[in-house]
Amino acid sequence: MCELYCKRDTLALRKKHIGPSCKVFFASDPIKIVRARRQYMFDENGEQYLDCINNVAHVGHCHPEVVKAALKQMELLNTNSRFLHDNIVEYAKRLSATLPEKLSVCYFTNSGSEANDLALRLARQFRGHQDVITLDHAYHGHLSSLIEISPYKFQKGKDVKKEFVHVAPTPDTYRGKYREDHADPASAYADEVKKIIEDAHNSGRKIAAFIAESMQSCGGQIIPPAGYFQKVAKYVHGAGGVFIADEVQVGFGRVGKHFWSFQMYGEDFVPDIVTMGKPMGNGHPVACVVTTKEIAEAFSSSGMEYFNTYGGNPVSCAVGLAVLDIIENEDLQGNATRVGNYLTELLKKQKAKHTLIGDIRGVGLFIGIDLVKDHLKRTPATAEAQHIIYKMKEKRVLLSADGPHRNVLKIKPPMCFTEEDAKFMVDQLDGVLTVLEEATGTKSESVTSENTPCKTKMLKEARVELLRDSTTDSRENPSRKRNGMCTDTHSLLSKRLKT
Repeated sequence: MCELYCKRDTLALRKKHIGPSCKVFFASDPIKIVRARRQYMFDENGEQYLDCINNVAHVGHCHPEVVKAALKQMELLNTNSRFLHDNIVEYAKRLSATLPEKLSVCYFTNSGSEANDLALRLARQFRGHQDVITLDHAYHGHLSSLIEISPYKFQKGKDVKKEFVHVAPTPDTYRGKYREDHADPASAYADEVKKIIEDAHNSGRKIAAFIAESMQSCGGQIIPPAGYFQKVAKYVHGAGGVFIADEVQVGFGRVGKHFWSFQMYGEDFVPDIVTMGKPMGNGHPVACVVTTKEIAEAFSSSGMEYFNTYGGNPVSCAVGLAVLDIIENEDLQGNATRVGNYLTELLKKQKAKHTLIGDIRGVGLFIGIDLVKDHLKRTPATAEAQHIIYKMKEKRVLLSADGPHRNVLKIKPPMCFTEEDAKFMVDQLDGVLTVLEEATGTKSESVTSENTPCKTKMLKEARVELLRDSTTDSRENPSRKRNGMCTDTHSLLSKRLKT
């Protein structure tokens, strides 16, 4: 494999020249990836890894049709979008055809962050209101305007929430305020938004927008209860605000049955603005905001021209069109449904077998495994989750952990993921969980008594490590850990159990 530097030199150069806040996956033992194909990634030694986390490579890493489309257009023309060109209007037409009729006006950008920032501008210009309602644990991008509305990035004790930002409870029926045993969790959570609006109005403030991912990703793979978004939209519209559906991570057929995740909540729910990004270009930087004619005209009436140098350029649109063709031609939505259902069934069987698994939730190829230490209390198994993703890496399976407690294993692979891949991933997870549960004493004596002397010694070492972890946890400041990474190397290493 051709490399510019050996892994050691790459790490040294990264440390010297790349900002220290730019973290890598598996920080204490990073993988150097040099090539990828479909759902597989390869390191500098040619070792193959099953990619279960890369929703950016939506139709598969280095898909030949995407590469061909980019190369063909790059050889012909690439320029800014102020010149008349067919690609941008063809792409806008094709995207609009996948959405409800009223969503027909497109603004192209280069990233999901740019798209969400523009969505806020559209919302605020529409009626002149300023305030934004967001969900707890939400993440909408890295721009300053988005960090302000992303509680996932708030640092406890440091960040002061802006007066125009209002945080509603995450509609989480497993770990949230209103759970699965509540008579009507959708109404209960929506009423929290209604109260926020009333309190804002009483303080003389006006709501510009409610923004939410159609399924919350960084917040722990959360799927709102049926009816929640409809009720929230009613309250927000009544306050003169608009509903922004963030589909940056969950759009383009990932849920299987529907092209957009918001569509699974029913035909009676249509957002006013939809943002999209990550999977659009299969790794090529392209994103978009789609809205109604009314909102677009209000934005134009400000007199300020909107111009994005690279947004909607001919190459980006050619790539985007190729991705749409592949999703259709290879029936990737159908694959997401078939493989997603199969994977979910396999994981439910593991839930019945392993006490560490508290909840399995998801749709299509967007699935979360909520790990707990106690099923009744639903105590997050944070250290265990970190241990598992490292052990799975050793088994050549790439997973990540996220959520407010970093205890939810995220599964959002390329859409070409197969049933064989699902079976392989679950088999490896089963093995890792089995050893871990034996080490933590969560299995019966009849199981642990079958251990060999060598394995028994190994499990005892793991128990000592767990005890050390729990002591460390009680002293750690949770605000130091973000994005599944630890800012302190020792903290990360202490989370890895030796089994």
